Amino acid sequence: MRHHDAIQSKCRSRTFRTGLAGLTLTLTLTFGLATGVRAQNDKMTPIPVPAQPTAIVLDTGTLPGPTSPESWHRQYNSVFARNVTVATLTPFLPDPAKATGAAVIVAPGGGFRTLSMENEGWDVARALADKGVAAFVLKYRLNPTPADMPGFERSMAEMFSATAQRPRPDPQAALAGLAPQIADSRAAFALVRKKAAEWRVDPDRIGMVGFSAGAMLTLATTLAGEDAKPAFIGLIYGPLTAVATPADAPPMFVALAADDPFFANSGSGLIDSWRAARRPVEFHLYEQGGHGFGMYQKTTTSTGWFDAYIRWIGMHGLLKPKS
Repeated sequence: MRHHDAIQSKCRSRTFRTGLAGLTLTLTLTFGLATGVRAQNDKMTPIPVPAQPTAIVLDTGTLPGPTSPESWHRQYNSVFARNVTVATLTPFLPDPAKATGAAVIVAPGGGFRTLSMENEGWDVARALADKGVAAFVLKYRLNPTPADMPGFERSMAEMFSATAQRPRPDPQAALAGLAPQIADSRAAFALVRKKAAEWRVDPDRIGMVGFSAGAMLTLATTLAGEDAKPAFIGLIYGPLTAVATPADAPPMFVALAADDPFFANSGSGLIDSWRAARRPVEFHLYEQGGHGFGMYQKTTTSTGWFDAYIRWIGMHGLLKPKS
């Protein structure tokens, strides 16, 4: 069984309040090595930073404070970025003959320390574009890690071992800690709307899908992203903590495996929150799949999440142009 394809956390919770009707979101940042059966190709191997000729630099600036240069590595036959200090957005546009006008901003996961750029980013975006949905991979800014791979691995091991209870952070301080990522998300929505005509996108039909930490960012964007306002959202193996749901909350698709080592045993309060607010929600709880299945082809039914997501998008009329 393959768990998260990136470095994940053992667990640290951040709770923040938006100040808007006292909305509260608990963000469990997953750092450290995922437990369970290891894949034979789980070794992290540094690789050169790949060329990204279509990536567009967002206007959120450079991550403040000292940090190491952006670096990439290969693991699980996939590629990951870390020490991202400048956010970018990479378009994956469908054939104009197939374009539906719908668009999705894709937020990879990785505990806000790394980004699963391939399995939870590019591969997702290509699959969406193949269905006629414009997709945009958000490479958001990350918390810094040591530049060298041994130092990076040691820092993750230290986080993994530091499981003692920590004081709950001040809500506003915790929100400020996620501010760069929310700013990146907002800038991504603003850019897609600005170039909507060029990219054949309906500015009122831009959604967001995220994985693990990217799912947390997707929900944070929905609740505290101000002008971003995703039209529909997908949360793939993210936490399901209850929130105060806005009256205009967008339709939400959720997928999680029952054997997820991080989020499967915390209830389904988020689903209950959406239902209590009478907002559309679809929830898939797969028997097996672990954490981080993404676009990997596995023998578990979790592999079917993307097909279910596409059917859900279609049910909401997003697989054909708006009449």
